[in-house]
Amino acid sequence: MASFLGHPSSSPPFLHNPTLQPPPLSSPSFLQLKRSCPRRVVVVPVKCAPSGPSDDVEPDPASPSSSLSWSASTYRWSAALGGIGFVETVYLTYLKLSDSDAFCPVGGGSCGDVLNSDYASVFGIPLPLIGMVAYGTVATLSLQLAERKFPFEIGISNGRLVLLGISTSMAVASAYFLYILSTKLSGASCSYCLVSAFLSFSLFFIISKDFGFEEIQKAVVLQLCAASLVFLTLNTAYTSSPSVPSSLAEVDLPYFTTEVTTQSSPFAVSLARHLRSIGAKMYGAFWCSHCLEQKEMFGKEAAKLLDYAECFPNGYKKGTKIEKACADAAIEGFPTWIINGQVLSGEQELAELARVSGFESNEVGQPS
Repeated sequence: MASFLGHPSSSPPFLHNPTLQPPPLSSPSFLQLKRSCPRRVVVVPVKCAPSGPSDDVEPDPASPSSSLSWSASTYRWSAALGGIGFVETVYLTYLKLSDSDAFCPVGGGSCGDVLNSDYASVFGIPLPLIGMVAYGTVATLSLQLAERKFPFEIGISNGRLVLLGISTSMAVASAYFLYILSTKLSGASCSYCLVSAFLSFSLFFIISKDFGFEEIQKAVVLQLCAASLVFLTLNTAYTSSPSVPSSLAEVDLPYFTTEVTTQSSPFAVSLARHLRSIGAKMYGAFWCSHCLEQKEMFGKEAAKLLDYAECFPNGYKKGTKIEKACADAAIEGFPTWIINGQVLSGEQELAELARVSGFESNEVGQPS
């Protein structure tokens, strides 16, 4: 036992000699043996498995979550559709600004008729130009969001809301234009209009689908505001001009010129020069017989001196709007004179025109 206690690193004697019994647990020798034996810790490798179903391929922590990946796909789709719309509207803008004829695969010349109608502009701005800006914005912003690059530091939430507002506005505008095409321009076929409407509705659908139900509830106010603003703007633009007489509702009149045959008196020539010098203006339409009679009162020499505005210089057919200058002056009938801010409707005697305009001449009482 003394030998064993002197060499704590060696094995206890009773492990080699079965006849020897280990000391009692309470004996001093056992306690000394317990203190002298070092403890060994065995480390067993344990692999923890997830509680859910396991996959053979471990997820990449750098990759986005499934919902964000689906959103990126949505933005790529909207970028592609916006790009197609941008190319189409660039072509139509070129045709509109260059006054060229549009190639219409379906409908013959109907595409050109629609593109050249007054409904192809809003407050003087060509409609294809507005569409080009809208489609270009959608395509650019969608690409930025798909690549997680947020322009102007607007963030993904604000970027998605901007896309939702633009797509809602475009869908409402397309619905309004389809209504115009079917009611005001009935019989005309415009394949470009239909393609643009399809693109707008598709953009609205896929961008709206990217929002959850709760997000849509929060964004519904934005959508209503955008839709109301677009509708009021278009409705104001297309109803600000007075409507043409109902008797011309189904008439297709190409523009034609009328010839004044009477000779002008010195009084008529002087009056015409005076009216022009003070900014007096006569508004008329090429088919208006009263307009021709008013010019005949002045005679052909004096009539050329008048500041005359033709309200339908490109002819008239269903859907054609009145010229912008006539619309801005709120012309309701032909002929109409505006002299020093005073509106005179219908034919006017030369003496009356002289009185209203302040023209003084010895021949006022004897106009020819």
